[in-house]
Amino acid sequence: MQQTDTSSAAGAPARPAAPPTGLSPSRAGDFLTCPLLYRLRVIDRLPEPPSPAATRGTLVHAVLERLFDSPAAQRTPERALGLLRPQWERLLGERPELGSLFPDDPDGAALTRWLADAEKLVGQWFRLEDPTRLHPVERELYVETSLESGLLLRGYIDRVDVAPTGEVRLVDYKTGRAPSRDFEGKAMFQMKFYALVVWRWKGVIPKRLQLVYLGGGGDVVSYDPDEADLLAVERKLQALWERISHAVATGDFPATRNRLCDWCDHQASCPEFGGTPPPYPLPVPAQARTSDESDPTGDPMSEES
Repeated sequence: MQQTDTSSAAGAPARPAAPPTGLSPSRAGDFLTCPLLYRLRVIDRLPEPPSPAATRGTLVHAVLERLFDSPAAQRTPERALGLLRPQWERLLGERPELGSLFPDDPDGAALTRWLADAEKLVGQWFRLEDPTRLHPVERELYVETSLESGLLLRGYIDRVDVAPTGEVRLVDYKTGRAPSRDFEGKAMFQMKFYALVVWRWKGVIPKRLQLVYLGGGGDVVSYDPDEADLLAVERKLQALWERISHAVATGDFPATRNRLCDWCDHQASCPEFGGTPPPYPLPVPAQARTSDESDPTGDPMSEES
């Protein structure tokens, strides 16, 4: 899923700071990876320049979504590849800042190579799934629900399939490589998040959760959740939201160095790289500033939580 909660225009002014109003899988992942990154994206709402890799993912998602506008027999690799240029032009029209992705490309060679990489990802999909046999009931479906605690959960599901017998399958496309077995559980967290939202929203537990990885050699990773799984996810998300709420109230969002730091757009605001975060933009009550209470510890996404 290529949705984002941040401005993507390089040099664009940040939107007014605001407290978080709920959780999406990507923002939950931000906080677990680096609380400061979460703060800069969600509260400070700092703009980020467009990324070639992320934009390529957005383009591929758009092509796969639009392909299902065609009758089943016409969902061919040739038709999908024919959608790449028109979808790229549409994205440029909607987000002119994407033109900055190839600033020194007078002959268009860099754009051609970038589109060729997108073609490979689209071609890989046809080796993993047969769209002539798929009949999604929803594509790019926005889902939202509030838990009994009041926590708002939201996100976009790439594809929802419903079998003739009524079973629901949630599908998400990933343009990267499939993770190792050690990290497969964290990758599936996003899908369990969506399954929880659908369950609380519609009262139906999806039969299958499916991640389709288009990078590398391609792979399809599936998981069949049950009620116990989703109740555990609900508890973990509630615990995570309590940690986030504590950080919002105190302004304490520590930076956490991790393997994604090299690709972070906010190193100038990060103490781990000699930077200084902007002043915290939300009011902090006096009792929060003087409290000795510490942020709840432990990773709420761990299996032991």
